[in-house]
Parts: sequence; C-alpha cells; structure tokens
Amino acid sequence: MLPEPSDLPKDPVTPVPAPPPHKIAMLSAGGLATLLAGLSMLGPFSIDAYLPAFPQIQAQLAATPLQVQQTLTAYMLAFAGMVLWHGALSDAFGRRNVILVALVVFAIGSFGCASASSVEYLWVFRVLQGVSAGAGVVVGRAIIRDLYSDTAAARLLSMVTMIFSIAPAIAPVVGGWIVMLLDWRAIFLALTVYTVLLFWFCWKHLPETVPLTERQPFNPRFLAQSYGAIFSSFLFLTMAGVTALNFAGLFLYIAAAPVMLPESLGLGPSQFAWLFVPTVSGIFLGSLVANRLAGKMDFARQIRMGFFFMLGAVTFNVAYHAFFAPALPWSVAPMFFFTFGSSLIAPGATLLALDLFPRIRGTVASCQSFLLTLLGALVAGAVAPALSHSMLALALGQAFFVLLSLACWDTARRHRRKLRAQGESTS
Repeated sequence: MLPEPSDLPKDPVTPVPAPPPHKIAMLSAGGLATLLAGLSMLGPFSIDAYLPAFPQIQAQLAATPLQVQQTLTAYMLAFAGMVLWHGALSDAFGRRNVILVALVVFAIGSFGCASASSVEYLWVFRVLQGVSAGAGVVVGRAIIRDLYSDTAAARLLSMVTMIFSIAPAIAPVVGGWIVMLLDWRAIFLALTVYTVLLFWFCWKHLPETVPLTERQPFNPRFLAQSYGAIFSSFLFLTMAGVTALNFAGLFLYIAAAPVMLPESLGLGPSQFAWLFVPTVSGIFLGSLVANRLAGKMDFARQIRMGFFFMLGAVTFNVAYHAFFAPALPWSVAPMFFFTFGSSLIAPGATLLALDLFPRIRGTVASCQSFLLTLLGALVAGAVAPALSHSMLALALGQAFFVLLSLACWDTARRHRRKLRAQGESTS
C-alpha cells in the first residue's frame, strides 16, 4: 500500500462475505470475471452500438447533428455524475444490491430510448442509462479487490478487461448492421433484452462481498470525509490521472468516429470495424499479456512497458499524418499499439489507487471512474467535435493526452519516494 496519510480505519485482512438472502450458485474466478465483464459491457454497448445510427436518428427525430451528438454528451455527464456515488452506495448497502437496482434502471432507460418520439426525450432516457451504466464497472473493481490479493486481483482485473474488450469491437459493427437491416430503435431494444438477462444471471450468481458488520455509514458527514480524503490525496489524483488520460486518448477517436471515418477515410456505417477491430485487438492482447505478467513483474516496470508502446504509437501517428493523407490501414493501425500499451498500464495503476484507502475501496473506485468519465464527457462534448475533421489534429490530441498521463505517472512515483523518505526519517 502506498504511504498516504488517512484518518480512515484500516482494512481487515480477510473480509468474510455476509450470508446471502437466498441460495447463490458461486462462480469460479473465470465465471466471476465473465459476469463482471458482462456488467462492464453496458457502457461500451451504450456508446458504441448507436454511433452508426447518428444519421438515421437525426432524420427520424428531425434533429440537428449537434443535438444528436448531445445524446452522447448527456449520457457521459450523467454517467460521470452518478459514478461518483455507486461505490459509496455499495460500501453502505452492499455490492450486490447496488448492481441489481442499477440493472433495473438501465433496462427502463434503454426501453425509453427505443420509444423516444423526439430528441429531447432521447436525452432524458440517455441520462437514465448514464446514471446506471457505471455500477458494473465501479462495483466490479471493488468486488475483485474484496475477494483477491495483489497478484490474483491483477490477473482477474486483466481477465475482466480481456473479456470486456469484445464489446467495443462488436458493438459498432452490430449497431451498423441493425441500422441497415432494421431501425436505430432496435439497438436499444436489444440493450433492454441484454440487461434483463444480466439481471437474472446476477440474481442467481453474484455474491455479496461486504458483510453487514463491515458496511460504512451513508451519511453526509462520513461521505464528505471520505471524498475529501480521496480528492485531497495528491497520490490518488496522479494515479487516477494516468488511467483517465489514457482513456481520453482512446475515447477521442471513438467520439470522433461518426465524423472522422466518413469524412477522412470514406467509410460507411457498416465499416466502423476498421477502427474498432485494431483498437479492441490491442485491448484484448494487452490484457492477456498483463494477465500473464501478474506476479512475474512489478507494477512499475509493467507500466513503463505500456508507455513505451503508447509513445511509439502516437509518434508514428503524428509523423504519418504530418506528411501523408489519411489512408487505410495506416491511419488506424497505431490504435492497436496505443490500446495494447494502455491495457498493460491499467491493472497496476488501478490497484495502486484502490489500495490508498482500502477501507472504502468502493468509494475510491467511484472516484476513479468519476475522473475518467468526466474527462471522457469533456472529450465527447468539446475536444472530439473540434478535432474530428482532421486526422492530424486527432493524432496531436491523442499524443497530448499520453504525455500528460506519463507526467502524472512520473510525478506519482516521485511523490511516493518522497513520502517513503519522510517516513524513514521519522521512524
């Protein structure tokens, strides 16, 4: 654990799950990873699947391109706002309960999106999706850390990422085919069915990992102390900044895809796989390598390796588009190496941040996701629209995020060494 001062009580060594309200068929580590990955997929399905439908939504709802783009911004802002509370709610009321309620809300929001008669109604139901979609990501991380130690947790976290990476690859492709064969509303109906199936599976198999005796009070004073301790932690901000900025570099291209792919590369709705397949292949293979390296290499070395790949990717991307016109496959190939590197970084950076406050891991996971999603909303609402008409501008924007992420990591390491030196001098 990193030496960050905190007034919060220490985490017990071996948490004991509370008795479930009914008989639950316990899952293996692989089964739990698959379930948590399925929950995490709600986010990318909600974002990527309907991107190819933007022109159809615009036509059917008589909306402007900006109004349709704002359905994504509304979702991201709602996601960022509520993701700050999922972890605190799970610390107080249990991980399982929060996930089950969130799935019900998400199903209602998805059905509402499918029934929307105007873009304004679509905004409302996208907000409903946003406030519930983050529960799986946030609470899932806390569940992993509740049940497993450092090496095992890193392996399971990378396994979740590996399985989860399927969603961004297939979502835009499936969404494109649905738009061509049926209608954009069918995308949200499919999300509704998927959510109902997830709810049934979680009801049968998702364990509760926070016993009643270890639950935290959900009151303004305790929450203010918890959030204050987390957000005033310089180490937390720099560690969380690493993953948030890496995500921003990735999400810049995802949010720009509806404009960038047709304008710069001449691709149609059914050809979004040109961007998403290399992107997700990098996530999958990077997570696989991270899984194999867990316990064999320390987090610092693994993170340095990840930055090596990311810096190489953005350097090539900027250099290519500075001298050549956008073209396949060169304009999308760097995304493989970018996401491969970011997937090597993510498990270590995530666990290092969670371990700063082990007693309230759910709240810490919420704060991590809040910063990541808030930055994603900023990228979707302002940065991507400004840069999406130029591949060189997108490449420079991605390089900027990577350099900031590297600066956060270097600063966190220096601060950590400083705190250790201070602790040794006073001991």
